[in-house]
Amino acid sequence: MPFVRGCELPDDLLYDVENNMWYREESDGTVTAGMTAVALALAGQLVAVTPRKAGRGVQAGKSCATIESGKWVGPAKLAFDAEVAAVNDALVADPKLANAEPYGNGWLLRVKPADWAAARSGLTPGNAVAAPYEAKMTADSFAGCAPTP
Repeated sequence: MPFVRGCELPDDLLYDVENNMWYREESDGTVTAGMTAVALALAGQLVAVTPRKAGRGVQAGKSCATIESGKWVGPAKLAFDAEVAAVNDALVADPKLANAEPYGNGWLLRVKPADWAAARSGLTPGNAVAAPYEAKMTADSFAGCAPTP
């Protein structure tokens, strides 16, 4: 599993490095989406997560959720056209789940991509994500993720 400047980036996921989002293919054809450890380190402790409702469409590059922390409010952007299939109600109830388990119980939502084959080709696989993230962190003057206690 790659660690870039202390930020965990699991091999088995796909990444939208520009928007700090991760994606995991599910057996039912949906795709689980979440925020990377990098996104959460930049945002700080989350205080509110407001995802789009199930059944709503989201266009590529547009917000699938509004994320709020003590120092930032902004969108979580989906990398491809999709329909929201499910939201993580546990995360909505306790936004700190994302900070504690970004790749586990802190997932954001599940979506049905309009064209997964095309969407997938635009994402970076986990085994190739270290170099693009290192370049992004350098460009953004981001020191990295704080070590977990």
